[in-house]
Amino acid sequence: MRPETRITCYVLESSAQRGASLIMVMIVLTIVSLLGISAIQVSMMSERGARNDRDQMLAWQSAEAGLMDAENDLFGPGTSSRRATFTPDTNSLAFIDGCGTTGNSKGLCRLVTAGKPSWLTVDFTNTSSSAKTTAYGTYTGRTFTAGGAGVQPAQAPRYIIEAIKDPGDTNALMCKDDECKYVFRVTAMGFGPRADIQAVLQMTYRD
Repeated sequence: MRPETRITCYVLESSAQRGASLIMVMIVLTIVSLLGISAIQVSMMSERGARNDRDQMLAWQSAEAGLMDAENDLFGPGTSSRRATFTPDTNSLAFIDGCGTTGNSKGLCRLVTAGKPSWLTVDFTNTSSSAKTTAYGTYTGRTFTAGGAGVQPAQAPRYIIEAIKDPGDTNALMCKDDECKYVFRVTAMGFGPRADIQAVLQMTYRD
């Protein structure tokens, strides 16, 4: 009877050892799997962050291009089909309340003296013929690559120009609109690969 008892005990010990080893292996595999999943998540977050930075930088560069085109529209260098509109004693009639939508008044806004300024109320994403903003190259003839394959802005940048009585003009408080000297506030919006990725830049320009 004793040999049988010893054999039985030996078998039970061996099974217990094999069971403990299996548990340890499962724990190690679980830990390795969790580490792998965490590494994948970190990698994906880094990729998203890099892509967002790239898209936002593209929008900023697009907005800068919009400001440069507006400057070209105002006083050059280069040509503009409405250059005469922006003389130092500019014809204020070209600047419309709520911003113009046609002819040489397109994207030209009379200064708002009460309430939100025009650059906060116009829709820069509107690309229709009735838009209150000026699309890149409309008056300068310059071209802008957008909306195609690859990493490009979804659409060309757009801008508005507001005429502001020149604070450096000693006659600014007394002059009539058509006799005043003006400086110009330009607000441009650029776009990333999607139209909802946007950047806005602004400058005040004096010839």
